[in-house]
Amino acid sequence: MKKLLALGVLAVLLASLPVVASDKKNKLEQSEVKVEQTESVETVKPIEILPTMSVESKAQNRIWVGTFQLVWNELMDNIIYGPIRFVGDTPKVVKELNKQSFKKSNVSENAYYTKYGTVSPELKKEIEKGIKEKFNETSDILDSFDWAKDSQKLFVYAMLKKDFKFLQAFDKLSEAPFAKNYNYNAQYFGINESSNKKLYKNVRVLFYNNSEDFAVKLFTKDKDEVILYRTNDDKTFLKYYSEMKEKTSKYHGNRKFVKDDELIIPEISLYQETNFPEVEGRDIRRTNFRIDRSIETVDFKMNNEGVKLKSEAAVAVRMTSLLPDNGRQFYFTDNFVLFLTEKGQKTPYYAMKVADVETLNKTGRN
Repeated sequence: MKKLLALGVLAVLLASLPVVASDKKNKLEQSEVKVEQTESVETVKPIEILPTMSVESKAQNRIWVGTFQLVWNELMDNIIYGPIRFVGDTPKVVKELNKQSFKKSNVSENAYYTKYGTVSPELKKEIEKGIKEKFNETSDILDSFDWAKDSQKLFVYAMLKKDFKFLQAFDKLSEAPFAKNYNYNAQYFGINESSNKKLYKNVRVLFYNNSEDFAVKLFTKDKDEVILYRTNDDKTFLKYYSEMKEKTSKYHGNRKFVKDDELIIPEISLYQETNFPEVEGRDIRRTNFRIDRSIETVDFKMNNEGVKLKSEAAVAVRMTSLLPDNGRQFYFTDNFVLFLTEKGQKTPYYAMKVADVETLNKTGRN
């Protein structure tokens, strides 16, 4: 008898959301969780937002969303007109961003907004009006920038917004610990033996190899799909997603959610903001542009009814004196010789690994 306990590498692939499983005998109800009082709780690990799905990270809780990539694409396609390379060495992350592995074509037009232009109060007002008209949203980041008119400064902005409901609202389940954090009870939702069978239509089993290696897809009223992948592996989101698809293609078992199956998923509410130091303060080769500042935010909520995602990203670019050709230093003086996804899309637009729900939920907004 299977029991699916969703954990979440939410790669709002949403994509790669892992899922925690246990045997039927391990009921989620807290009263049946037997723990030694002296058992130590693992050290809380940080949360990290990654610039691309191919970036490696040691953080247990990881997030990727395509918003910063959209900003980078705008910078490449409409300002630099080509791949971005820095004077001196170009970090690996920049080379990965230059691949444009996530584009506007990978998500519905009604899910994103982009704008770039010369810094001015008018540009700020235009962005504010644009996101208000398209998403009925306000910005969390615009006020943190200087908007005094300056013809030597450029601003590139993007917002990605999703708000969708599951086919049917899942049942709310009992609170219980998540993973090995017995000092914190997470709120769970899903399907148990008391649930209405109509909820089975919410779920499609992608594969079930054992109680620690399985994946499911959750259907929504829109064309978004939530994929939850239970795994103990430590890989990049790109490898998680590829591995999940390969296991799905090789699975020949029952893909329907049936009687005696159970699904248990933690509610998640998080807000994170980050910058990417690797791209800041760097002159772009063969141009008079320098990236002064980068920023990306993630506001994510998932409960028994559905998912809400709001993400913003921006880069502030400044014009400098064009470096002479000797800025290109060809020194031959030594050796010489990079889990929500939409139907039909091959590339996801969000990624997360959840190892400590408490750490994530502490960042959520009410």
